[in-house]
Amino acid sequence: MMEKPKIYLETTMFSYYHEERPQAEYQELKAQVRRIFDRIKAGEYEPYTSIFSTTEIDGEPDPEKREKMKALIADYGITLLEVSPDAERLAVLYIQEGAVSPAWETDAAHIAMTTVNGLDFIVSLNFRHIARPWTDERVRRVNVREGYQGIGIYKPAEVLEL
Repeated sequence: MMEKPKIYLETTMFSYYHEERPQAEYQELKAQVRRIFDRIKAGEYEPYTSIFSTTEIDGEPDPEKREKMKALIADYGITLLEVSPDAERLAVLYIQEGAVSPAWETDAAHIAMTTVNGLDFIVSLNFRHIARPWTDERVRRVNVREGYQGIGIYKPAEVLEL
């Protein structure tokens, strides 16, 4: 029997679970996110996130949405990873290599947490800084050079196709 994939949920996954914008594209993304959470509940994935996500969640201005986002971590048994010196170092390398812009350090940290903890992939709706081919290719290059396994960087729709 194959091991359950270990997945890292980046902050947008918690935010879009409670998406309220009525436009069809946002509601479709919300539906995709909820299907991934359904698969987590069904035991198909071993879910993780980190203190980088909880710090970003703490910045959510709507207190009701903020509490709902935090509740997902407990409700779905998502393991909260602590930062490590290896993750900090790798995040800096991602920025130095141009995988992630220096303006988006936390995005580099999410990817680094996925890598150093030996997770299979990160799921994100951050299409500008994380879930994009440019980032995927450069992260892979850094990971190979630094002796880490490659990771997948996926949008929810891509995960649902797996």
